[in-house]
Amino acid sequence: MQAPPQIFDPGLIRLHLDRRNSTEPDFVTTLVLGDLEDRLATLLRPFSRALIIGPDPGKLPAFGQSGHGSFSFQRLPAFTSVGELPEIEGDNYDLIVSLLHLQCVNDVPGYLARLRAKLAPDGLLLAAALGGETLTELREAFLSADASVQGGASARVAPFVQVRDAGALLQRAGLALPVADVETHIVRYPHALALMAELKSLGASNPLADRSRLPATRTLLAAAAEAYASRDADPDGRIRATLEIIWLSGWAPHASQQQPLKPGSATTKLRDVLAGGK
Repeated sequence: MQAPPQIFDPGLIRLHLDRRNSTEPDFVTTLVLGDLEDRLATLLRPFSRALIIGPDPGKLPAFGQSGHGSFSFQRLPAFTSVGELPEIEGDNYDLIVSLLHLQCVNDVPGYLARLRAKLAPDGLLLAAALGGETLTELREAFLSADASVQGGASARVAPFVQVRDAGALLQRAGLALPVADVETHIVRYPHALALMAELKSLGASNPLADRSRLPATRTLLAAAAEAYASRDADPDGRIRATLEIIWLSGWAPHASQQQPLKPGSATTKLRDVLAGGK
């Protein structure tokens, strides 16, 4: 079997996370955790064995609250020395949550399938990942700056998961009742350099394997900031940055779940329904 392309450099990602400013407010994680609380509250079932995975386990909740009541989480770091999936002890989890990890995984179908294998029958997988429109303004600004300063383009902003692909990825992993939805947020900064500084402080610098090994020069950064401001600045001078969060959910198959009807099993014809409405 052919190995998946190595788009991301896991060792570099771990290095960036180790160097990050742990005291810096992480509004993205805060936003996602708030959304997770809302989603869990709608689930009217108990979770006796729950796991949550994320880049910084210290910022992950130790407890969750479903519509049935509170439960405890086992917390695991997303980026370890053993590969893209951390060592998960045991199986038969009735809930696994993956936060802000999927967008930096090289083998997304394999990752989802391995999580699926750890679920009990009728167990739930929830995953939040940065979506394809995230930082699109910064990506375009660097493309423009690279073209004007260096005469060519370099990979500086990672590609992210596209919501149109998310449902198929869940089905490919063997998950039933797949659902994918997206939430888009616009964040504003005084200028592009402030955005770049925050990304660095959060350990979210360029994680691409096929990146330029040359450091970005002041000239390049200034050109990128100018291009950003010319395209995506508001009248007050502040620049806009798109943050897209994709949520994926799927269930380990179980006989109690609703099943799709077999093709040709319908007992009512569409033309009869339409005729009856006249």
